[in-house]
This record gives sequence, C-alpha cells and structure tokens, in this order.
Amino acid sequence: MSSDGLINPTVRFVTVSEDFAGQRLDNFLMRELKGVPKSKIYNILRRGEVRVNKARAKPAYKLLAGDVLRIPPVRVSQREVPSVSESLGVRIRDAILYEDKGLMVVNKPSGLAVHGGSGVSLGLIESLRQLYPEQRHLELVHRLDRDTSGCVMISKKRSVLKGLHDLLQKKHAVDKRYLALVAGSWPARKQQVNVRLQKNVLQSGERMVRAGLEGKVSLTEYQLLQRIDGASLVEARPITGRTHQIRVHCQYAGHPILGDDKYGDDDLNRRFRERGLRRLFLHAHSLSFELEGRRISVQAPLPDELQLVLDGKAK
Repeated sequence: MSSDGLINPTVRFVTVSEDFAGQRLDNFLMRELKGVPKSKIYNILRRGEVRVNKARAKPAYKLLAGDVLRIPPVRVSQREVPSVSESLGVRIRDAILYEDKGLMVVNKPSGLAVHGGSGVSLGLIESLRQLYPEQRHLELVHRLDRDTSGCVMISKKRSVLKGLHDLLQKKHAVDKRYLALVAGSWPARKQQVNVRLQKNVLQSGERMVRAGLEGKVSLTEYQLLQRIDGASLVEARPITGRTHQIRVHCQYAGHPILGDDKYGDDDLNRRFRERGLRRLFLHAHSLSFELEGRRISVQAPLPDELQLVLDGKAK
C-alpha cells in the first residue's frame, strides 16, 4: 500500500486459474485485496466496479477457470487497516491448536470476529496474514460468530481449501461439535432439532435468523451432558451449516443459549450475568475429518471463564 492508502493503483485484469475455480467472487477479492475491509469490497461489487467477463456479478458468484476479472483501484485510509497489537499477536499464536503444511486450526477467542467488516477492521484472518506474511494463501475455511469461541480452520493451500469445502458439503464428513449452556432442563430424549431456517435483515441492518417454512433445511443433533442449577450443558452437532443455526435451534426448542443477547432470554441472561457469565456460552470444542488420506482430530478446551460458570466459581 502506498502512503496515501491506495491499494491497486491502476485497474487490473486477472484471469482465474484452475486452482481458484469454484471459489466465491467476494472471497477471491478478499485474497486479492488484502487489507481492504470487507465492507469496501462489497461496496465496489454493488457499484459494478468489479466485472467478470465484462459483466456485473454478485458476491456469491462461483468463479470458473478462465474468467477475466476487472479489479478497480481501491483507496482505504490507513486507520481502516490497523496493525495487530503485540498482545493480540501473542494471544493468536498461543491459540494455534494444530498446524501442518496445508492447514491451521485456531482456538478463536470470544469477541474476535473471523474477518473484518461491519464495523470490524481487524479480524482473525487479517491478523494471521499480518503475523505470517510468508504464508501467501491463508483463507478462512468456515466461520464462527464473533461471540462464539473455539475451533476455526484456516487453509494454507488452495487445494486444502477446496478439499475441505467439498467435505463440508457432505453430511457427516466433518464432525463439528459445540458445547452450549442452555436455559432450563433440556430433555435427555431430545436428540435433534430439525427445522428450516431463514435469514431476515432488520431495518437497522442487523441480521437475524428465524425458523420458517420457506427457510433452508437445517438439522442439529444434541446430547445432554450435565445439568446445573437452572441450566443444562449440551453438546450440539450441526449436520447442516446455516448462519446462527445452533443458537436459533436452541431458541426454537425453548432452551435459548445463556449469554445470547440476540436470541436469548434477557431475564435469564441477567441472572446468569450475576453468576459470572459475561459472554455467549457457545464453544466450538472439537473437529474431526479425513483429509488427503489422514484423520485429523482437534479439540479446544472450554475457556476458563466458561468452566468457572459450570463449576459455580465465576465472579
């Protein structure tokens, strides 16, 4: 980037190689325009400044090998691309649970977005790209809500990204499990929630998800692990991967996740805040899958602040 904040000083034309066939246009642009906030990328797409084969294209357009992209000059102010602080850098490096030549799994802290945008200028992926500049192909494989902690996969090679995306499209190929503390007494016999989910954007721009007949098929499997006073610890295994799926399925079941300020119960959240719960009690605690002939299993221990709530020792 130049001193005046100009990334990409001239119009560029990029031909999509076979390696990037199937990738979404917005994700491709995030890689090509590292350091540019996601909101800026969506803005130039909306205004038609990015063209695919001389035509406008939507962010979700899946690229084809041979597509020619027109990428315009992009200007961002220096304050929009902050540097990773020393303390955040240490925190992220210490949170790496697994790493090989093509993959990294990070135990994302609650409160850190997986990527910049929507008022967030620096997320996990932007931080990793700054911390590991020699890794030129770091990409998010999937996402976690900002307030959810736990396992996030980051690919280091395009082939790994593509392989994991293929696995995520198949039922049961990637075993993702979450721990959630939910309100009330979850029935031991309730082992799944199978209800369609649809997105709804409010006037404020906030994205909400609701159960609805016109939504997408969504299935989460549950197992009751423990009961504590007024709440239940459950393991949730999402079979589909919809936005806010576990949170909305718990709400629909009548047992919202504690600490959830979007889909939860305000009175219960207040009561558990007095007992030391000051965040969403949802943690992606394990991942297991087979990739390139190897079985990879990773676990992220429950964060101390959540374990203390379970133990009744939080302050």
